[in-house]
Amino acid sequence: MAERELNRSERATIRKLVTELCANYDSQDKICLPLDSPCYMLNKWWTGAYCRYFEKAVLPVDAALESAITGEDTSMRQKICPVCGKAYLPTTSQAYCSAACRVYARRKSERERKRRKRQNQP
Repeated sequence: MAERELNRSERATIRKLVTELCANYDSQDKICLPLDSPCYMLNKWWTGAYCRYFEKAVLPVDAALESAITGEDTSMRQKICPVCGKAYLPTTSQAYCSAACRVYARRKSERERKRRKRQNQP
């Protein structure tokens, strides 16, 4: 994909992701910790080179921004949680978005199993 200028909403979303989710960003000193200088991603105006940590760990959180920037469809990597309906990026064969949803689904299946067992008893 050819380099292009980021629009206003993309730049705002990148700034929000960096300040809220990036583990390398120090909000007190407003610097990138590994580089010990101002964060490169906060003043990003063009597509192209990105901070490796941002690209691998932070950008996948916002699938719409990731697909707009990279030009590839990232929605196929996301799954929908069968309990709460929230979209999430699975790690390995993860079936639920969180531990709470996993516990809820397990309890529900256990209830159903017990209910069937009690109905089949004489």
